Amino acid sequence: MQKWVKFTAAFFLFYICLPAYSNEQANCLSCHAKQVNEWRESDHSKAMSHASEQTVLGNFNNVTTTHLSQTARFYKNSNQFMVSLTEASKTTNYTISYVFGHFPLQQYLIETELGRFQVFPFAWDSRSQSNGGQRWYPNYQAEDIGEKDRLHWKQPMQNWNGMCADCHSTGLKRNFDNKTHSFNSHFDTINVSCISCHGNMKAHHDSAKVTQSLAPSQKQYSHTNLSTDEQKALGQWLLENDEKIASWKELDNGEYKPAKRDNRFMDTCFGCHSLRSPLSDGINPEQAYLDQFTPSLLISPLYFDDGQIREEVYVYGSFLQSRMYEAGVNCIDCHNPHTMKVKAKGNGLCLQCHSANAYEGEKHTKHPSDSEASRCVNCHMPTRTYMGVDARRDHSFSIPTPHVSQKTGAPNACLNCHENDNSWVSEHLTDWYGRASTLSNEEEKYIAFMHGEPMNKTTMLGLVHAKSLPIIKRATVLSSLPTRVEALSDRDLRTFIRNKEPLLRLAAAQAGRALPSNERIKSYTSLLSDKYKAIRVAAVNNLIGFGLKTDAFKKALNELSLSNEVNQWRGEGNLNQSLVNYQLGDINEAEALLKQGIKVDPYFEANYINLAELYRSQNKAELEKQTLEDAVKAVPNSDLVYYSLGMLNIRLQNKLTAVKLFKKATELAPTNAQNWYIYALALDNIGQTKNGITTIKEGVSHVQERTLVELGMSLSKKQGDRESFSYFRSKMPD
Repeated sequence: MQKWVKFTAAFFLFYICLPAYSNEQANCLSCHAKQVNEWRESDHSKAMSHASEQTVLGNFNNVTTTHLSQTARFYKNSNQFMVSLTEASKTTNYTISYVFGHFPLQQYLIETELGRFQVFPFAWDSRSQSNGGQRWYPNYQAEDIGEKDRLHWKQPMQNWNGMCADCHSTGLKRNFDNKTHSFNSHFDTINVSCISCHGNMKAHHDSAKVTQSLAPSQKQYSHTNLSTDEQKALGQWLLENDEKIASWKELDNGEYKPAKRDNRFMDTCFGCHSLRSPLSDGINPEQAYLDQFTPSLLISPLYFDDGQIREEVYVYGSFLQSRMYEAGVNCIDCHNPHTMKVKAKGNGLCLQCHSANAYEGEKHTKHPSDSEASRCVNCHMPTRTYMGVDARRDHSFSIPTPHVSQKTGAPNACLNCHENDNSWVSEHLTDWYGRASTLSNEEEKYIAFMHGEPMNKTTMLGLVHAKSLPIIKRATVLSSLPTRVEALSDRDLRTFIRNKEPLLRLAAAQAGRALPSNERIKSYTSLLSDKYKAIRVAAVNNLIGFGLKTDAFKKALNELSLSNEVNQWRGEGNLNQSLVNYQLGDINEAEALLKQGIKVDPYFEANYINLAELYRSQNKAELEKQTLEDAVKAVPNSDLVYYSLGMLNIRLQNKLTAVKLFKKATELAPTNAQNWYIYALALDNIGQTKNGITTIKEGVSHVQERTLVELGMSLSKKQGDRESFSYFRSKMPD
């Protein structure tokens, strides 16, 4: 039986234009001139601005650029910045409304409908000409994004209101109307201003008793506005005696003593510097991160198996893996809180806390002191480039581990510079340091788990219990268990349901779908009353249909529905709420939501698939068929659509048609084992078992999956083909 496809809306940031003072900054300036002027140097102050001679960096002097099927001419009309775009043999003139960011790319926003702003498909590369910049740059340099593509610039994935606005402006409310499918978005300040981090400071400004009127978020880190001496009085990193690494100490009766640091203010940073799904409309700096967002954990393909950044995931997920985070290091230990630039150049930044005797110089780096290879960040914070020009550093502060790179394909810093192989790296690390890896046994097992290596449930739960692993890694394993075990028990999850660490409780809530019905209504239901909305929402999503009628259930269900509602400007929000309504038995509303998802996000295949499945469950074969045929027209490169249409034809006894559709699915997604499996099975079903065996061999050359290999062995045995049987047996995964 086909299963409904379940997606979670993950929001992505775009690029971080000359700032203008708001009334808010003017208030701050009266007492905090230094901080406001530092802010003017920051990316935050240039996050967004009206298009003007002062803010536009791109060349609009009647220049033309072409990228595959798109041609754009940039010009001025009086005091307006214009672009003439030709695509699909049609030319349209647009007015640039806003500039978005400033370096290394400046993007441009166009109002395509009243209140709806889209990111134009060409950005200005603002790097120097000597570094390859000062040119118009296609946002998708390697792809030709046509009008019938979900990544096309007029589609929701490129929409400013939903995708970008909350992190580039202060006090943003999307205000999407689900009936008219229109936006009425508003912000308090056009860029990322003081309030974005400090919250509403009106009382602070108005009161003479400043320290008594700080907003909640400001109380947590009011020391960022204090002098250096005043900050030291609160606490500092101290490197004493023969220590190699500093530890955080605070004054206690006139003496500095080790202390646990309060870094809760970083929730404000994480609100934007993370890959996450929103639970509410806009960002409130005075609310906890997990009350506003559900963060993405360290899953593939967002991260490599060892936790290094892969896709554009920002900083949260990598930094939470680091030993620095565990030791109490926070963002503003390295970054000036107002310019956001690093506090020191070169290795001086790291030597704030790391002994120069131990870590500076060739004794440790094994490279000349004046070389790029001797810079701490180039080994421990390697870069990964996004959008072709934007190199971002990994904040997990890892150590190159060649055997992991060899096994998993994860990069390592050594091979970023040296054109050799992992064996060469291993030899040098062993020669220099006596070993090629510093990974613990638990870390090795974690990487094996993420790489998909077989493990029993006891071993996997052992990883979740392993206190030597960072919390976020333990949470990642826990949240992934439903895909790796048949079932979990209340006993398996109870410790994590009651854990003091919010991320472990969140992961337990997400893992709840692996609990059988009788186990799910035990301690798991306590998560409905958790402190954080992200956890309550995850739990209630797995408790719908269990007959619960408690106030906690009703409140959490309402929170889930509201979180889906604010995301209904794109396909995922409609899809997720349709699943809720379906489980509640409201079939008509589920159908309406899926249709709305198709209307607002027509190239997102999941809503077509689930709508067809809804019709199948109601024995409405003609509507199911029409929906899937519409999907083929809208999303012709989706293997899932062809697979679903093939299954429909199997049920209609159109077996030859089904075989052709399954074949198309394998061509579109050759690494999907299920496509090969059903294609081979269909061939066997029409008497072409020999072709089925050949098909599985081709499939195994792309992906070695146990069930696929077992089918190959079964068909070979049926055919009496000993040679093929032996071939498949040799391919059986360990």
